[in-house]
Amino acid sequence: MFRNKTVLVTGSTSGIGRAIAEGFAVQNANVILNGIESIEEVNTILDEMSRKTSGEVVYECVNMASPDAVELMMKQSIERFGSVDILINNACVQHVSPVESFPVEKWDLILSLGLSSAFHTIRHALPSMRQKGWGRIINIASAHGLVASAQKAAYVAAKHGVVGLTKVVALETATENITCNAICPGWVLTPLVQKQIEAKAEKMGVSLSQAQHDLLQEKQPSMNFVKPEDLAAFTLFLSGDAASQITGSAMTMDGGWVSQ
Repeated sequence: MFRNKTVLVTGSTSGIGRAIAEGFAVQNANVILNGIESIEEVNTILDEMSRKTSGEVVYECVNMASPDAVELMMKQSIERFGSVDILINNACVQHVSPVESFPVEKWDLILSLGLSSAFHTIRHALPSMRQKGWGRIINIASAHGLVASAQKAAYVAAKHGVVGLTKVVALETATENITCNAICPGWVLTPLVQKQIEAKAEKMGVSLSQAQHDLLQEKQPSMNFVKPEDLAAFTLFLSGDAASQITGSAMTMDGGWVSQ
């Protein structure tokens, strides 16, 4: 389905991003991975993913908080493959703290990784998409792109910004066979969320299983984590022809989180 298409997935060496990248690799797309892992970890991922595809799988070690580094990655990717046909913006980090004590450097980092990096990848990808007359942009936002939680000012601000950016790009490309959408997951058991569970267990003096239960009970009515592979399947659908008239949407996969 995606043979001869090139997909770039930011933050794709673990969790949601890796599941999405693997989903496209299985569909024989050219896949550009991004992350900051060690060369040993990356080589293992490249070997595993390359065995699943007839397309190319390459890795870009890029600090997504640096506009210059993002620009270089995009230029090199387009020079190598001719275009980035499908762009998945997934990179982000988290920090939990009250607003008045929120570290300024953490605010700047989260906004750079979670919002500004998406702006920079999009602005560099659009010219080649327009030239080919086809493109898909999918921003991995969050339920926190639609509702808020206490002590997550930077993450909530970044993800709300991603949803707004998605709508603007969709309007600007509406007649060009280019779509831009946001997926808003609830709790997904990624390394990022696992750290929150461990911190909650330590703070409350409870077991990891109890902390996990409490985390889900607080926000996610289904009491089940979203699976990374389900988010990958959703992303593949939005990248296909059947979704050509879905654009500017912020769609949830959150076990009922934002319905409350």
